[in-house]
Amino acid sequence: MPITTGSKLGPYEIIAAAGAGGMGEVYRAKDTRLDRIVAIKVLPTHLNQDPALKERFEREARAVSALSHPGICVLHDVGSQDGVDFLVMEFLEGETLEKRIEKGPLAAADILRIGTEMANALEKAHRQGIVHRDLKPANIMLTKAGAKLMDFGLAKRGDPNTLASALTEMTVSQKKLTSEGAIVGTFQYMAPEQLEGAEADQRTDIFAFGEILYEMAAGQPPFKGKTKASLIASILSSEPPSIASLQPLTPPGLDRIVRICLEKDPDERFQTVHDLKLQLEWLAEGGSLAGVPAPVAHRRKHRETLAWALAAALLAVTAAAGFFLWRLTATPQPVMRATLLPPEKSNLVAIGIGGAPAVISPDGKMVVYGAMGPDGRTLLWLQRLDATTPQQLPGTEAGAYPFWSPDSRYLGFFTTNALKKIDITGGPPQTLCDANQGRGGTWSKDNVVVFGLREGPLMRVPAAGGPPVAVTQLNRSQNEGTHRWPLFLPDGKRFLYMAGPNGNDNNRNVIFVGSLDSKETRQVLGASTNVQYAEGYLLYRRENTLMAQPFDAKKADFTGDPMPLIEHIRFDGSVSRAIFSVSETGILVYQSGLANSGSRLTWFTRAGKSDGVVGDVGLFYNVALSPDGKRVATTLVEGTATATDVWMFDVARNIRTRFSFNPDREFIPVFSPDGKQVVYGDDAGTNGFLVKVRPADGSAPEQALTQTNPQNLAALDWSRDGKYLLCIGRGQGVNSGALDIWAIPMGGDRTPFVVLQDQFSKDSPQFSPDGRWFAYQSNESGRDEVYVAPFPGPGAKFQVSNNGGRLPKWSKDGKELYYISLDQKMMAVPIVLGSASVQPGAPQELFPVRVPPIRAVYVVGADRRFLINTIGEASDTVPISLFTNWASTLRK
Repeated sequence: MPITTGSKLGPYEIIAAAGAGGMGEVYRAKDTRLDRIVAIKVLPTHLNQDPALKERFEREARAVSALSHPGICVLHDVGSQDGVDFLVMEFLEGETLEKRIEKGPLAAADILRIGTEMANALEKAHRQGIVHRDLKPANIMLTKAGAKLMDFGLAKRGDPNTLASALTEMTVSQKKLTSEGAIVGTFQYMAPEQLEGAEADQRTDIFAFGEILYEMAAGQPPFKGKTKASLIASILSSEPPSIASLQPLTPPGLDRIVRICLEKDPDERFQTVHDLKLQLEWLAEGGSLAGVPAPVAHRRKHRETLAWALAAALLAVTAAAGFFLWRLTATPQPVMRATLLPPEKSNLVAIGIGGAPAVISPDGKMVVYGAMGPDGRTLLWLQRLDATTPQQLPGTEAGAYPFWSPDSRYLGFFTTNALKKIDITGGPPQTLCDANQGRGGTWSKDNVVVFGLREGPLMRVPAAGGPPVAVTQLNRSQNEGTHRWPLFLPDGKRFLYMAGPNGNDNNRNVIFVGSLDSKETRQVLGASTNVQYAEGYLLYRRENTLMAQPFDAKKADFTGDPMPLIEHIRFDGSVSRAIFSVSETGILVYQSGLANSGSRLTWFTRAGKSDGVVGDVGLFYNVALSPDGKRVATTLVEGTATATDVWMFDVARNIRTRFSFNPDREFIPVFSPDGKQVVYGDDAGTNGFLVKVRPADGSAPEQALTQTNPQNLAALDWSRDGKYLLCIGRGQGVNSGALDIWAIPMGGDRTPFVVLQDQFSKDSPQFSPDGRWFAYQSNESGRDEVYVAPFPGPGAKFQVSNNGGRLPKWSKDGKELYYISLDQKMMAVPIVLGSASVQPGAPQELFPVRVPPIRAVYVVGADRRFLINTIGEASDTVPISLFTNWASTLRK
């Protein structure tokens, strides 16, 4: 049937030809029933006999019909008449992004707006299991209502030989054509894995997305070639020039986002469009300032160095090494924002137990933060704001929760079992005192350090070192279990701190004021997190917003109403801390909570090869595997929640369902030996953690195994005979953060008993398959090492690791013990278990891992594969934001 103006396809009257889609002709038409203009996509008659193309045409109809989103072209109808198959779609008025790019590069604000709109639409498709496979500027229509994605018609992979025939075409047409078969999509925008004939997934779309962002910013595609062969070679092997080298005013943050999208290895890209969208939103909200042309930056640097030397009343700004650095002098200062990025190929380590969020020095000249390098080691890094690159602080491996001395010369920080300080001008760290699982410190002008622990009151110690002494007292009648995140007020005597219950019930945390001269305390604020004082304001988090409230430091009382300062402040619910810090000179550093891309449950072979995933990227914590390998239990933070819940994955169907429903934190799920039950910890108990049990299929409500739990027991393993739970629990004495090993009998009255108790902190106990031994980690040597001891004891213990180790796990046959070294390597030790002795072999390194610093982050399958809660190479790509003269914005 020939189609001309005036032709009718059912109730649709053709008005005019409108162009060609990915595999069909498009007409502007009128719906005579509803009196509206529509677009008709027609499969040409000469192609209608091709079963593959017809199937593809029908696939587009099915794909688009499953999607309902303002950023996706709407499908109104599907029809067939006189041998003509057609789709009736929303008629979009505007121009394609391809046409817009032909006019030149887009402004940064337009790039971020269009990119965010694209990401919102693509995220909807991905959540429906639909991968576009042919993202390109020609398939994006710019309308008054925003960007719209079009053309979801590409077929799945077919014959790999299609690539060879495609390469015989010796020139690349300016009209970018789509090739059918194994290589589906438009060559210019294909990911390397597409070109190699691999199955496309959402990361394939992310590669094309990066190319589109690049082309919008640079005005040209990232990869070029005179023939398809040379174009493909460019995509597979070359790196495009940085956008900034072509368009110097490009925000550095955008250049970095694009580089991550264009990684050759899909595992190195953003793993979901949601992660990418959050990065674009962060950038659009002011997360990165526009760049400065290189010649101008050079001239500015000369002037600013001079200004710094003369102490001129200016805020000096210079762009270097892909991020902005600040030099501060006398006030007044403009309100400005900038960002800091970690060293190349490193992750910021701001959240999780043992995190090291960024803290700015009191004089506003330096920022210290924790970062995990490619070798898996976490170190503290010092960024001077008048320098271009950060520097390592030697001896600060696994340093956590850093804090500054008032003169900005020393830095306090915690290790697993000690409080230390380091002179930033040089020299090794010095231990001040023992401190198991520190939770924040503050340093007075009289050289007194007050610090918190995971459990127990605040302690004080001289800045020169000495025995710690309690400076507060827990109010057990109010179920206080922890005092943490202290902050000295300007007088150096009084301090603010957070008091909370046992565990992490963030809804019941309260801010008090205390004093070195008195045991009396007074409630100041009901807040779920740490506080900071500067510029006459108290800063604290409330419902994901950083608030600033006028505060009289002498009276320790508020003098005005709270005002919002930063939306979506990042929050670490595992330790009840928001990620922000302020200097005395008017600089706020913080991280946004919008861009926490989290981690992924990834299978690895013994050789360290990635071998599949469970679920998508998320804020995962602990992980457990059912004995039959069909289910995975994990704890994660979902949506806007601040506490972890237990979720269950059906591995075969990749379906996730919520398993626990309490408002407070649940943690560390453990399967019973028969896989029919799951135990997990719950922070909601009024006398400490509760150990709860529930059928694994969710067929009955949870039950508490113990009604009281003064030791704060948390189960880590279940013996193969089903008789015992192996737990960690509160230690004794002043350092109540120390942990001992306990067991709960699953029969009788279930009264817990101590298995191993001493002055050191122990963790992560695991039963051997025969139940006669257990592996655990202990810091008795000064660092964590892995040991094996008899159960239930007593008896001699045997050290297994030889250079530090934690998180032991047994092979199913008990002939091998695994653990993670302190430099993040998966280790394996052959082991022979006798009746009264253990014979461990030499540890063997298997492969590097990237895991968060928490418990129960991996399991070993029956096939000796490892399911690991894996932090991606760029999983924490949220930069550190700097905000100068923030207080002035509150007075407007």
